[in-house]
Formats: sequence, C-alpha cells, structure tokens
Amino acid sequence: MSGMPFNIWAVLLSAVLAFVLGGLWYSPALFGKAWQREVGLSDEELARGNMARIFGLAFVAALIAALMFAVFLGPRPSVALGVGAGFSAGLCWVASSFGMNYLFARRSLKLFLIDGGYHTVQFTLIGAVLSFWH
Repeated sequence: MSGMPFNIWAVLLSAVLAFVLGGLWYSPALFGKAWQREVGLSDEELARGNMARIFGLAFVAALIAALMFAVFLGPRPSVALGVGAGFSAGLCWVASSFGMNYLFARRSLKLFLIDGGYHTVQFTLIGAVLSFWH
C-alpha cells in the first residue's frame, strides 16, 4: 500500500459515505419525493427497477469518483485543498455540466438544485475524507 499515491481505505470510506449520502439525499426524508416528481417517476415505476443492479452500479460509480479524486488530489492533500477542490469539482464541474444538459432537456431548476446539490456535497465530503485521512 505504501506504493500507492493515495490511501485506499480513505477511498473506500469516501465511496461508502458518498453512497450513504445519496441514500439520505434522495430519501423521502430529504429530497426523494421532490426528485421523483421532477423526473416524472411513479412509485410503481420506481418499484419495478432492478434495485440490486441500480445500487450496485451506483456504488461502483461512487468508488470510481472517489478513486479518481484521490489521484487528482495526490498524496497528503491539505484539508483546505481537499475540501475546496471537492466543493469546486462538485459545483463547477459536475453541477455546471448537469446544468448545461438540463437546460437543453428542459429540466426544472428544482431538479438541477437537487442533483447538483448532491454532487457538490458528495465531492466536498470525498475531498474532506481524503484530506483528513491520508
């Protein structure tokens, strides 16, 4: 593990926390019902999804994001770099990219704020974990 330019355990924890954050963010307790309305999915449509596949691939995506962000940050990033770069990546790269797509797809501002907000918090959290535990 000493040859890796990042802490694999911090990457794994970041992915797990990003996945858990998504579960909370898109739950009925936070933004789940509003998200569901904005994307136009009924309860029945959601229930018909292959949840094992959806959650499994979502975790793989979170793991890839955390791993590549660890590579981007490099070894031993400061907390200011980790949190600042995480916030910037979430807001300025991911959310702004969603924003462009949502404009052309005629998606609502509410959906943009829900999805863009999640990814801004997600990358800020990943950056914090990677910088605190290197």
